[in-house]
Amino acid sequence: MDRSSLNPDAIALEEAFFAMENKRLLEEMRAKHRDEKRREGIRSALSGPDDAVVDHLLEIGLEPETVLALAVVPLAVVAWADGEVQAHERTAILAAAAEQGVVPGGAAHTVLTSWLENRPSDELYDAWKRYVASIWPRLTEAERADMRERVLGRARQVAEAAGGFLGLGRKISKAEEQVLDELALALS
Repeated sequence: MDRSSLNPDAIALEEAFFAMENKRLLEEMRAKHRDEKRREGIRSALSGPDDAVVDHLLEIGLEPETVLALAVVPLAVVAWADGEVQAHERTAILAAAAEQGVVPGGAAHTVLTSWLENRPSDELYDAWKRYVASIWPRLTEAERADMRERVLGRARQVAEAAGGFLGLGRKISKAEEQVLDELALALS
């Protein structure tokens, strides 16, 4: 069809319609890309949970960085429980963080390394506990159980990493055991 025979107002209407439609489609495509990046970030932070878990975490507003902080903050707190971070604890923390997708050179790795050099504030731990309390009711029982198992398991690995002298004595100090108990309470 020859468009030159169309009314100029009809052409303007058509062009405006398609411009609006293209803008809407572009926005949908950008939103889908953002969601996919968030989805992939959560998948990475949790070491590959199923799609239903990822979708639910996105629905309740968790971002990949938040999921990562939920996993990493307890490791730093346990490591500093007895007043210093020992070499074995540092190695265990970085290994546990690597399982969460924290790679050298990334922002999360930089923050975590900083926490291993300089004790994170008590406010960070308090914020972690408050945040866990705020999201806990919105998680399914299976999600709570998974989170509890992951966080406590990795925190216990960190605590055990510095354990005893020449393999003798307590593997976990009383201070570390107290932090593990606090974590378990927060995750119950």
